[in-house]
Amino acid sequence: MRVLVVEDTHDVGEGVVACLEGLGHAVDWARDGADGDAMLSEASYEMMVLDLTLPRMDGITILKRMRARQDVTPVLILTARSAVDDRVDVLDSGADDYLVKPFDFRELQARVRSLMRRNSGGRSNQLTCGDLVFDRATRIVRVGGEPVSLTRRELSLLEILLTRQTLFFSKSQLLDQLFGYGSEPNENAIEVLIARLRRKLGHASIEIHTYRGVGYRISAT
Repeated sequence: MRVLVVEDTHDVGEGVVACLEGLGHAVDWARDGADGDAMLSEASYEMMVLDLTLPRMDGITILKRMRARQDVTPVLILTARSAVDDRVDVLDSGADDYLVKPFDFRELQARVRSLMRRNSGGRSNQLTCGDLVFDRATRIVRVGGEPVSLTRRELSLLEILLTRQTLFFSKSQLLDQLFGYGSEPNENAIEVLIARLRRKLGHASIEIHTYRGVGYRISAT
């Protein structure tokens, strides 16, 4: 999944990015509000982690502009403001959740997983297909109860396919979700990742289908 972090404090931003990349997400990091607002119009994100106090454009303005253009991307607010009125204002402005600074990165990960589940219509951390089980909390994939070793990017690709098993994902959609700014992959990278997944999950009761000109979809066999 591709996540946008908008945070101007270097130490906090660096920690948040590392935390999200540890969950297997592709992460873009904007250091001020104007850059974050511009990046939202240039790319598609599955979630945004947004600080409120930012140079050039504050977080509430970014949030209101998003919702005004019908952008429903889930937004997790990072704020030092702990008063009830401040939290109510944030939620009423269109935020999906908030986290008060300072925070434990384990809680950040849990909040992100929760919003991802909510956005995909699920309530469990476990994604299943056939005898394959993907635990989003531990980032462990099991087939028939036995763990399978996958790279971070292979895990991310599998998670995308499992989250919406009825949908087809084109190569361009997968590239957009798996790689952030600064990466220069091409569609061959997706073909390589799909081939690796098929090889490593060849003993599972699942199939990753290729539909020429449409994309990829996973299903149980």
